[in-house]
Parts: sequence; structure tokens; C-alpha cells
Amino acid sequence: MKISLAQLLDRLPLPATGQWPDGVFAAEAISHGTMSLEVFAPRGTDHQRPHLQDELYIVVSGRAAFWREGQTDDVAAGDALFVRAGQDHRFTDMSDDFVTWVIFWGPEGGEAPAPSPSVFAAIDA
Repeated sequence: MKISLAQLLDRLPLPATGQWPDGVFAAEAISHGTMSLEVFAPRGTDHQRPHLQDELYIVVSGRAAFWREGQTDDVAAGDALFVRAGQDHRFTDMSDDFVTWVIFWGPEGGEAPAPSPSVFAAIDA
């Protein structure tokens, strides 16, 4: 299955909700089993709440600050971010062209830690 980023962005924003009073700036692209791929292009305030599944963000364009449980990092096109299920997080100070893919997968509560250290564990330290 193929999906076009441009087609998804043309659909945004979706109608406003109680949580997203300025409109919903996320659209599902593909889903299969526990995996869901969405495009997320928040404008104004990012009102997201912690999610039940693990998440992987891949920034497509623009820049933003990414706040996760008290720590903020600058992110830009080409960056990837992992968020464990249940972690409080949001994007702030987004540029007008900020867009990211977000991939949700796994069971509610997230996957268990890997049984052996990751090759990239030193990067996270």
C-alpha cells in the first residue's frame, strides 16, 4: 500500500474536538495489526496526551522543540524520536512547515525492554 504525504496534509485539519479546539492535525495513513502510521502537523498548541502504545516520530519538515517529561530537545527534518507508552510529551515552538510521521505499535503499555543492550545504548546515555 502506498500513501501520499501531500494527500494527507491536504485533509488537515480535521474537524475540531474537545481536545483539539482548533482542529485535529493528525490523519491516519496506514494501519495493520497493532501498527498505525499517521501524519502529524500540529499548528498552534499541541494538545496531545500520553498514548497507550510506544511511538516513533520521524520529522519530515520544519523544526520544533520536543518536550518529554521535563526535558526539551530541538528537533528538525531528519530527526527521529522514540516515546515509550504512557510518557507525557508534546511539540512546542513549531515552525509553520512542521510535519512528522508518527508510528504507533505494540500492546497497550508498550513493549517490554529488549533482553540485551541495544547497539545504540551508548547514544542514549
